[in-house]
Amino acid sequence: MISFFRSNYIITILVLCTTSNIRFCSSLNDPYAILGITKMATTYEIREAYKELAKKWHPDKVKNDYGAEKFIQIKQAYEILADMDRRRIFDRYGVSDINSQYFQKKHDYSEYNRFTLNQNDDDFGQRFNIKQDIAFYQKLSITTNYFEKIILSKNAKKVHVVMFYNDWCFKCTRIVDAFKKIVELLQPIGINFATVNAVHEESVFRKCGAREVPQLVLILGNQYFLYRDHSFTPQKVVEFIRKKIPFNVFKRIEHDNFNEFLEGWMDNRARALIFEPRSLTRLRYLLTAFEFYDRVAFGFVNTISRESSNIITRFKVNTSLDTLILFNEDTTTFTASICMQEIPTQIMVNMVATNQFLALPRISSQNIMESVCPTEWNRQRKRLCVILITENNKKKDIERVVLRDIALNVGYSSEKVRFAYIFKESQPDFIKAISKGSFKDSLIQIVIIWRRDKKRIKYDWVYVAKQNGNSSPEHLINSTKGQISNAVKKLLKNSEALCYEAIVENLFNEHSQGILTKWISQFLYVVDYLSDNIEDEHILAVFSLLGTIAFMFTVGYVLIYFVRVEEENLKAHGQLIDIQDQRHINFIPELKLYELRAEKYNGMVRLLKPGFRTLLLINDCQSRHKLIPYFHKAVWPYRKSKTLLFGHMVIEKGLPWFSEILRLSLSKNRHLQVNPRNCVGTVLALNGHRKYFCMYHAKHPESALGTKRTLRNTQKLLDANEDPEIGRFLKRDFSEESESEPNILLEDHLLNGLDNWLERLFDGRTQKYYINYWPDFITK
Repeated sequence: MISFFRSNYIITILVLCTTSNIRFCSSLNDPYAILGITKMATTYEIREAYKELAKKWHPDKVKNDYGAEKFIQIKQAYEILADMDRRRIFDRYGVSDINSQYFQKKHDYSEYNRFTLNQNDDDFGQRFNIKQDIAFYQKLSITTNYFEKIILSKNAKKVHVVMFYNDWCFKCTRIVDAFKKIVELLQPIGINFATVNAVHEESVFRKCGAREVPQLVLILGNQYFLYRDHSFTPQKVVEFIRKKIPFNVFKRIEHDNFNEFLEGWMDNRARALIFEPRSLTRLRYLLTAFEFYDRVAFGFVNTISRESSNIITRFKVNTSLDTLILFNEDTTTFTASICMQEIPTQIMVNMVATNQFLALPRISSQNIMESVCPTEWNRQRKRLCVILITENNKKKDIERVVLRDIALNVGYSSEKVRFAYIFKESQPDFIKAISKGSFKDSLIQIVIIWRRDKKRIKYDWVYVAKQNGNSSPEHLINSTKGQISNAVKKLLKNSEALCYEAIVENLFNEHSQGILTKWISQFLYVVDYLSDNIEDEHILAVFSLLGTIAFMFTVGYVLIYFVRVEEENLKAHGQLIDIQDQRHINFIPELKLYELRAEKYNGMVRLLKPGFRTLLLINDCQSRHKLIPYFHKAVWPYRKSKTLLFGHMVIEKGLPWFSEILRLSLSKNRHLQVNPRNCVGTVLALNGHRKYFCMYHAKHPESALGTKRTLRNTQKLLDANEDPEIGRFLKRDFSEESESEPNILLEDHLLNGLDNWLERLFDGRTQKYYINYWPDFITK
């Protein structure tokens, strides 16, 4: 069934190719012939053939309709053969990629009855709702390299709109007419349009945050804003762009802030006033203000507002037309003006670009240095820049006034000589680089530089002698002007050279944003991004989550409140112990004795951490009630130690294990016969990590060591006979052996020496018995 429909489908294509669509089908059905290669060509050969033909038939070289159509065919053929999947499908079925999508896509076969051979039907593309205007996207298509270097350039202040498309995107073809209309309306007012093939330039597609095609993306100040409105009309797009333009690129001017705006040129920006008979500013004016934001401050005056009547009267503005007025430091007069019904974008850009600098601009960044003092390698066309080295304080204002007056009245062309000033405290590296040859006793520090390239400059200093007596501004202006004029005339000659040369680095950007400002800007961008991307259902989900959390906190607070009320009631009736007493009781240290069993053996012995030990009392069922209380009392002072565990073991259960560790410590291969009754009262200090133990027993020689030492000292006192009364306290007929080793040892006295042994244990004076491993604990 499927093969039948496929054959009918291909027959339909062939019939259409023989009628009105021969040119279109041939361009898609024979890409090998178009590129002049064979079907066995490699990827490298395909790419080289495409490059050669693209250079030959590029529209910039062949300026006719046939050349443009040929170039589109070459590009389409390369797109088919460059993709291995599309090339494989083409070689197999002999159709273009659109057909391969048809073969791969799972269709509802019940709808195949619509596709019949009918001469009255529209052509192949119309039946699939495809328009051949996809070439419009390809004409505006850009590459990743262009996107990175031009659109995302640091100096780019243009507004860019990028449309992401795919050659075989059905939705892209449906909106191509609407996109054409938007381009025709908005491109003349200063918006740059480009298209990107999402398949070929996937990195750009992902970088802009797009997820599907078609997708319109606004790039404004290297930030991406996705157009998500379902209505794709020029009005909606204009509203979207107007909303995304930063609010600080322009300022509403009225009578109250007019003087403050014009006199604010100390921010190193010229002033521009735009008068409009409307409250909503034209988009073209906003785009120009955004483009020149770093150099010109724009103010907008609504001519139909009563608050603007004084401003309109001062400049004699025609209230029915749009007017642009430009100012520099002198606010009493303007440098340029234009009045039209609708100021064209190009005329406005040219006017602002010509007057974007103050008469004496301040060099505050590398970009301003590039604009004010451009580079010129040729000696005959060299450009000189007269720079005043000054300080940022009011005492030095006279120096800037002098040089500004000279700049306004000098007769040199701005293409040859430019005037500027720089703050020495803001650009210390630059001042240090050109310090050679400076005149320390000069009245004003002025240097003339010639930038040969971005790093290398030649310079010479101008000496202004200090005046004796007459120091009026007029005299200072005349003397300084004379010195500068003589130096400039001399240096403009081709035969004259500047005295010094230096290598300088890029200037510090004094207008760069601080960390706090960057954080605020990034936060506002995130808020704006979320407002564009979060839909109603997302907002409802967030509010639902926040409401649930608030409800849980409220219920918890209510429960805690009722618990406190209940506690107060019980305390009032004397049924509740005082909280401080309860805390005191809870914080009494506890001493827990664990019985050593098979299930606790690993935790108490084998898996002990380094530095930890277990004190283990060995008893039997008859003596445990007598020995455990005494053991508990002996180890009680050590209960706060975090490295000790306390336990006891019933010898009837652990006799095999105890016998095994004795055998391992004695290095005996034969089995030991141990009497369980003789083991009662033994205390073991087990170090599980280092595999050794210390042992206490009343009959053990180490345990009786203290008693024997006391007996030896007593014997020495009796033998000395120095004190006649000593015999009354110490018996003379005692035996050391009889005292240290009594014949009968009762259960009540088995742990009498444990206290002394514990002291020696923690002092490190007890014998350590090492074993190779800890044997298994097998309950008998």
